[in-house]
Amino acid sequence: MNNLDIFHAVCGLSSKMVTEKYSTSFARASTLFKPEIRQHIYNIYGFVRFADEIVDTFHGYDKAQLLDEFENSYSSGISKGISLNPILHSFIRTQQEKNIPQHLVDSFLASMRMDLGEIRDLNDYKYNEYIYGSAEVVGLMCLKVFVDGNDEEYEKMKPYAQSLGAAFQKINFLRDIAPDYNDLNRTYFPEVDFRKFSLADKNKIEADIAKDFAHAFVGIKMLPISSRIAVFMAYKYYMNLFRKIRNTEPDMLLTKRIRVSNARKLYLFGEMMLNKNLNLV
Repeated sequence: MNNLDIFHAVCGLSSKMVTEKYSTSFARASTLFKPEIRQHIYNIYGFVRFADEIVDTFHGYDKAQLLDEFENSYSSGISKGISLNPILHSFIRTQQEKNIPQHLVDSFLASMRMDLGEIRDLNDYKYNEYIYGSAEVVGLMCLKVFVDGNDEEYEKMKPYAQSLGAAFQKINFLRDIAPDYNDLNRTYFPEVDFRKFSLADKNKIEADIAKDFAHAFVGIKMLPISSRIAVFMAYKYYMNLFRKIRNTEPDMLLTKRIRVSNARKLYLFGEMMLNKNLNLV
């Protein structure tokens, strides 16, 4: 291994560490990917996580300036093929190796920029634009890795990947209503007033999510085995979270963050490992 290979490896380990530290659930599910896929998923996760942290977490700092610096460093790295920011470098390698279209990355960064200000009173167009940029494109980036250059398979599975990303994001919105609304002045759902969040409002959102999930499940079954089990694991985790949210009253969502217990997560993972070993998935 020469020094450049060591640099690539160190950057990859940085992305893996970001995944493991920020989301034990996602990191655990990622171990179900075949090795040739796993590192690329870490690389994508590290990139989107850092951008998301800038707009969601770094209070007291100039978020707009930080996002500008992050985006400028990315742009410089993509033009040179190398970045001294290890998270950006590993993502750039994945983008170039797996031919992830630039417009997907641009749409993601545009949605992150929307989060710099207050998000209130989104119309349907802006809501769908945000969902696409913040979540659906991430699913499409991962799909590019899964199909490994097969453009026909990519086009066939695109709508399903978008539906899964949309379902995950909408569940995140419901889960995070309390901090988003109370702390960050964000209300993503169109025509919903959280000062009088009703059961009818909640049911309408949940019906939309259920539709996304049903569509996405069709696509999960079409994925190659190298990625199908890990994606199905993420699907099952979010389905469990969705069930808990559906069983929670609207006013409770405004006061606490709903989560799946660690014990339940471990059970789901163990169940998936058993099914994998028995060739049931």
